[in-house]
Amino acid sequence: MSAVVATGVGAVHVAPADVVAGLWRGATGADRTGPYDFIVWNLRAPRVLEAIFVGAGLALAGAIAQAVVGNPIADPYVLGLSSGAGLGAVAVITTFGVGVAGSLSLPAAAFATALLTGLLVLLLARSGPRLDPSRLVMVGISVGSLLAGITSFLLLRSGNGDAARQVMFWLLGSLSGAQWRLVVISAPLVLLAGCFALLRAGRLNLLSLGDDSAAALGMRPARARAGFFALAAFLTGVVVAVSGTIGFVGLVMPAFARVLVGADHRRVLPVAALLGALLVLLADTAARTVLAPTELPIGILTAFVGVPVFVLAVRRQAAP
Repeated sequence: MSAVVATGVGAVHVAPADVVAGLWRGATGADRTGPYDFIVWNLRAPRVLEAIFVGAGLALAGAIAQAVVGNPIADPYVLGLSSGAGLGAVAVITTFGVGVAGSLSLPAAAFATALLTGLLVLLLARSGPRLDPSRLVMVGISVGSLLAGITSFLLLRSGNGDAARQVMFWLLGSLSGAQWRLVVISAPLVLLAGCFALLRAGRLNLLSLGDDSAAALGMRPARARAGFFALAAFLTGVVVAVSGTIGFVGLVMPAFARVLVGADHRRVLPVAALLGALLVLLADTAARTVLAPTELPIGILTAFVGVPVFVLAVRRQAAP
């Protein structure tokens, strides 16, 4: 229902009945003769679907990252994955110009650099055969800071005002470039990764018990952490490639999910995904309507939710 309402909200208001009719005609291939069919199917439906899958993917990546490092304040941004994706996108924009933002080259570059960053962090964090969770966080923060510095250098060096504005908007997250071909590529990947994570949720529960307990139950903790970290990097790359860097969703939604359903990842993962999808959907709807016709970056709105929760989580963890 939230998706239907969000599809109808905008400069031109579309009633829920007309939204459903337009979606039905678009999905079935019928003649789109309704007065709002173009707006519903071509402009808003792909954006709403992208918001849903982006939010779900970020929340899943955050839940996995927190289980891997055993820290409730970990997320793809803390581990440097989002900075890697941002560097790839900025490199493409500043090198080839703003026109590439609507093509597949920008998402492909962001996805590739997120995966490469994940691999680099994983290699640097290893200590022999072991993968230390605290070291993983420190390496992720360090690599992320380095990549953010390189991104700033590329931005300053470009000297292109249009590219700089596009980069700044992209780095704060936006779904203004939503299109069906990106939905068709990203949505199945998020679904497959989410299903795989859910099938392996029991292993995430074992990791949460600690290395000794996990090893006693027949699991190889270092190998499992590396695999789940790669999965989080994959999800982050897919999502950031189509939306830019939207902060705090991967931090906040897993925490809310654990409050609602407990610590069992067989319940945490699907609930976090649903909450993440709802948060990004609401944030995107607000981003394109609050100051219409001006559009806000989604990251500004998610920060209003994420920063207070992050501070509370840090204070709670530091309390004796």
